[in-house]
Amino acid sequence: MKISTSLCLAPVLALVLGTAHGAPTAPAVRTEILSLLQRLQDSGCEFNRNGSWYSGAEARGHLLKKLDYLESHDAALKRSEDFIQQAATSSSMSGKPYLVRCAAAAPVESKVWLTQELTKLRGGKT
Repeated sequence: MKISTSLCLAPVLALVLGTAHGAPTAPAVRTEILSLLQRLQDSGCEFNRNGSWYSGAEARGHLLKKLDYLESHDAALKRSEDFIQQAATSSSMSGKPYLVRCAAAAPVESKVWLTQELTKLRGGKT
């Protein structure tokens, strides 16, 4: 009895396709996220995570690590707003919201600040 090569490969192909990773973050979306994080770093604002204030550069580094983690675990980041919601809104350890404080202004939740900056980055378009 002769077994077709395609029949032998079918289970292997099904296994590979069944465990294939999702599509990576589109380059344009990743570029926009990186630009947004650069704005945070360059803003002179501080970033509150779990009760401690950090510089914009430290915040950028932390959020880059979260971006890398999400991408390595097949998170569906189809838009920059997905990144804000999934990584830049609150601590994954404590669940506490992140805050951004600029100069003498009252702190605002990072989701609000980042969304406003994203709108500016896009030239006022949502």
